[in-house]
Amino acid sequence: MSQSNSTARDEIATLFNSPILDLVYRAATVHRQHHDPRQVQVCTLLSIKTGGCPEDCGYCSQSAHFDSGLERQGLLSITAVDEAAKQAAADGSTRFCMGAAWRQVRDGEEFDRVLEMVRTVAATGMEVCCTLGMLNGEQAHKLKEAGLTAYNHNLDTGENYYSEVVTTRTYQDRIETIGHVGRAGISVCCGGILGLGESDEDRIDLLHALSQLPTQPESIPVNTLVPIAGTPLADAEPASIWDQVRMVACARILFPEAMVRLSAGRDGLSATAQSLCFLAGANSIFSGDKLLTTPHPGADADQALFDLLDLEPRPSHRDASEFVEQLEEDIVNGR
Repeated sequence: MSQSNSTARDEIATLFNSPILDLVYRAATVHRQHHDPRQVQVCTLLSIKTGGCPEDCGYCSQSAHFDSGLERQGLLSITAVDEAAKQAAADGSTRFCMGAAWRQVRDGEEFDRVLEMVRTVAATGMEVCCTLGMLNGEQAHKLKEAGLTAYNHNLDTGENYYSEVVTTRTYQDRIETIGHVGRAGISVCCGGILGLGESDEDRIDLLHALSQLPTQPESIPVNTLVPIAGTPLADAEPASIWDQVRMVACARILFPEAMVRLSAGRDGLSATAQSLCFLAGANSIFSGDKLLTTPHPGADADQALFDLLDLEPRPSHRDASEFVEQLEEDIVNGR
């Protein structure tokens, strides 16, 4: 199968609809060709500004449109982020992600503070990722200059279903931001969410959209919906473990060099279910007892799982600097 951004949708559909055991076998083979299967990167995600977001994402407790009972929190201080980053590094994380409940980045004092947060986290030696909503090219370059390694901007689902989940922004808005990120030489972290009421066709559309991005993602989070009371998707039918395994396996085969991150919803997975995801090519988790605002396994549970499966924490992405250097070279040469 083609690994370029010209991968046809019908190729992806054929892959997605493969018998699950064949799919996992193929994904596990690809995974071992490109990664050490015993290594799983441990990441930390910190909410640096919580609640009050003007977007109406139907799954999100932080939307100002819904009454989820979430307590709002203004932008954290640089000192608070510095302390959290140092603790994360001490606990074994090699990637530190910061999320702000904004629709888009706005220039000014708060963005300047975020830039200083990026510099502060970068000084620990960890990879630095942000998810701040939409941004423009100039802002992306400022983040790059501050030391940002990656920017997360998920597509959530396929384009045809997207408006059923979010109405305050368009799919193209997402893709434009991802373009700004890639052109700035920042690696792209982009994935989706299972369990939004989408069909298999929508999941195939998502995989196809990821393959068509202007910059191929270095990181692909596979999230599953954590139902939040007060949001429109509070009673959505949950995705099955087989849905998750299938999505992880497809992401691994389509993007063999990428980090496939087992993200939101992991608190609801047994050790056996997580093991299947690792077998199918997942090689990154988020640590801590909370993922932004949702429950998450704690460090003790993660260590027990690593011990059970004889896994070890992966060091910072070996190819991250080379990946970004290649991006910059491609930009200079107009590729």
